Amino acid sequence: MAAQGNAPVIIKRKKVVQGGGHHGGAWKVAYADFVTAMMAFFLLMWLLNATTEKQRKGISDYFNPTIPVNRISGGGDGAFGGDSVFSEETMANTGTGGADRRTAATSNGLAGPETGEGSAGEGKAQSELEDVQKALMARGGESNTMELLLRHVVTKVTDEGLVIEIFDLPDAPLFAEDTAEASATALAIVDLLAEMLNLTSNEIAVSGFLRAHPVTLIDNPVWDLSALRAQTVRRMLETSGIDPARMQRISGFADRKPAVSDPAAVRNNRIEVILLRRDR
Repeated sequence: MAAQGNAPVIIKRKKVVQGGGHHGGAWKVAYADFVTAMMAFFLLMWLLNATTEKQRKGISDYFNPTIPVNRISGGGDGAFGGDSVFSEETMANTGTGGADRRTAATSNGLAGPETGEGSAGEGKAQSELEDVQKALMARGGESNTMELLLRHVVTKVTDEGLVIEIFDLPDAPLFAEDTAEASATALAIVDLLAEMLNLTSNEIAVSGFLRAHPVTLIDNPVWDLSALRAQTVRRMLETSGIDPARMQRISGFADRKPAVSDPAAVRNNRIEVILLRRDR
């Protein structure tokens, strides 16, 4: 018994590790969202660098579809009929901005829907203008040179017709400063326009616009110069193959109709070549 009483006591300590176990997959979802966001960011940067202003506008419109607020404004058979809700600005001849379709046809001097003549003529005239517009914009993908030229060009369809606006860029003016002497860029653009305008036989109008001078001048040249530049473009178009008989109007608007909020901005130096509607 005594031997047993003097026996050493052995204490065995067992270390229990409290493991964290499985934490779940929430971090994977967060990581996937981060990677997706980065991919979208780099795709956006690539698109901004690789596309033109027109192409970016098209991409923006694709991801921001518009819904017509009035069935009349669409101007077509379907939901949109090929137009946007802003048809009063860009497709004014097909949409009346909420006005009664019959009233609009009568006020425009077109035949009513009973005969079908006005609708058919209106649709044909609209199609001709859109064909020229598409043909012009389609030239942008041909070469870098064409892309540089079309940076100066925007188009829109209005009540009057297809308006082709050619404007100055800070690094590429269309005319020598304060003169009506056309630059090489302007000559190339006018040659391109003449080719497109000869797709139809519609009459043509040319208008000149200038930016405002930052100070008031005793002899402000903007009136004469805007008209002279319009005349220069008219002569260039005729030299490039446009029939002089198609010229309907030459106008100089000086600095009275700025294209942007800043009247003195270079963007206001522009020429508008208008392919007039046949039904006007």
